[in-house]
Amino acid sequence: MHTAILGGPALASHHVTRRWSRSPASPAPPVSQLALAPPHWSRGRPGPASVPPRTLAPPHWSRGRPGPAPQPSRKGRRTLAAGSARWLGLRGSGGCHGGGCRGDEVVAAVAGAERRGMGRRPAAPNILLLLMDDMGWGDLGVYGEPSRETPNLDRMAAEGMLFPNFYSANPLCSPSRAALLTGRLPIRNGFYTTNAHARNAYTPQEIVGGIPDSEQLLPELLKKAGYVSKIVGKWHLGHRPQFHPLKHGFDEWFGSPNCHFGPYDNKARPNIPVYRDWEMVGRYYEEFPINLKTGEANLTQIYLQEALDFIKRQARHHPFFLYWAVDATHAPVYASKPFLGTSQRGRYGDAVREIDDSVGKMLELLHDLHVADNTFVFFTSDNGAALISAPEQAGSNGPFLCGKQTTFEGGMREPALAWWPGHIAAGQVSHQLGSIMDLFTTSLALAGLTPPRDRAIDGLNLLPALLQGWLMDRPVFYYRGDTLMATTLGQHKAHFWTWTNSWENFRQGIDFCPGQNVSGVTTHSLEDHTKLPLIFHLGRDPGERFPLSFASAEYQEALSRITSVVQQHQEALVPGQPQLNVCNWAVMPQGPSCQT
Repeated sequence: MHTAILGGPALASHHVTRRWSRSPASPAPPVSQLALAPPHWSRGRPGPASVPPRTLAPPHWSRGRPGPAPQPSRKGRRTLAAGSARWLGLRGSGGCHGGGCRGDEVVAAVAGAERRGMGRRPAAPNILLLLMDDMGWGDLGVYGEPSRETPNLDRMAAEGMLFPNFYSANPLCSPSRAALLTGRLPIRNGFYTTNAHARNAYTPQEIVGGIPDSEQLLPELLKKAGYVSKIVGKWHLGHRPQFHPLKHGFDEWFGSPNCHFGPYDNKARPNIPVYRDWEMVGRYYEEFPINLKTGEANLTQIYLQEALDFIKRQARHHPFFLYWAVDATHAPVYASKPFLGTSQRGRYGDAVREIDDSVGKMLELLHDLHVADNTFVFFTSDNGAALISAPEQAGSNGPFLCGKQTTFEGGMREPALAWWPGHIAAGQVSHQLGSIMDLFTTSLALAGLTPPRDRAIDGLNLLPALLQGWLMDRPVFYYRGDTLMATTLGQHKAHFWTWTNSWENFRQGIDFCPGQNVSGVTTHSLEDHTKLPLIFHLGRDPGERFPLSFASAEYQEALSRITSVVQQHQEALVPGQPQLNVCNWAVMPQGPSCQT
């Protein structure tokens, strides 16, 4: 069922813009203050995890190259931005001054500048999107993780831009990934269920649905600009033949249609298959072993090699789009033998260290091939850390409330780093509200393409924020299944519904918010606040523990602004056909029928 909020009609974007059965940026803390682990383990030889404080050793892909220059003055930042404006088609023009600008103003400014011929657009850059699985906002050293075990990612932030306010489109894997690749909320692209009110859903083996043919995915659109695309790792948008990634724009695939759940008995349920393009090349726990007792698996190394090989093959010939969607940080967590036992954080930390090392090797290769300044790299996660698996097999959501499966900040606020040497100024922090859907629109803009005009697109073009330091007004909508649970606008977040999980599941030990009970907020029954939403100021109260007084002027002003935005959103919304309603064991890949 689809639920109307605040009296508006049921849920457009606020801004314009067969073998398998996106206030100007403020500087980050100086790198000299970052207590980063020396990357003596970065070539697959992990060393001891204890690190002397306040030390910085460049990751292997920065050795022999100067680190980020001292932070430029405001005037200097404008000069650098003016240089980057050649890429935007701008020369410092546009209607964004003071407190920010709207996304439609940015689009109009860019388009107007291009029409006036203000600068030649360079060749389309390569695009490398690094999507983690269940990684939390607080899992990187640059976000405050105390062990400081991510030197490559921390260096990536120091040489690029960090987004502290970046969100997934859903607190669960499949819908979030569908949103990234379509630029559209799951309620639009069909990745939700109407089987129950505000119920999360994804694509296990027995689900019938998947990404609809009517949706236009990012790799399919990038073909128009000559891109060659590859997905490495987890697809999660359906496993039946019509949902295969090579039928939706990708040219190559190595990975799986699902997560590495298992092992199964191959009778009632088969083990999850692994594919190279159209061919199944094995299964998890069989040809691709995962030792649940020790946590040992070589999958991240295999996925790394797939990425390196693809970059080497494509860098000199075509612009490439590489979607690296690894799942080592999703329970059951795994790492390869050289990394096991090396983290202060246990097995989950081992997996994070191996991912950090892999990112370092990819960035090193881009430098070695002399294509780093022509490759846009973005790192983020599909949803918050799965605290249900804490502490042994889950990450950290930092100061935020709850985790995966919930629409509190811990479920949907993600780590996010952008890196593009020579274009994105080093050491920047952008307070732009960003969304995983922005990667769709931003990637198209990088390729010189415009989003489809025949449908609502929720992703924002982040290039003005990335290259010019602009801030663009936009809301963030938090959906759980068919229901708009909350909305953030500026610093204020309004909850229309609150729910963690049912009392029944909670009593069975399933807890999405362990140790974080907030009376009247982290509820175990679905609570309706649509007539009087709970509103939090996320700047003063990022943990959503102190709702504003209903009688305060601040509450009334925030409610008025958010109500207007939500009503606009609901009035224009056309929900897609739900894809996650029907399960049927007969559709499992090489699996048995329901009668077996």
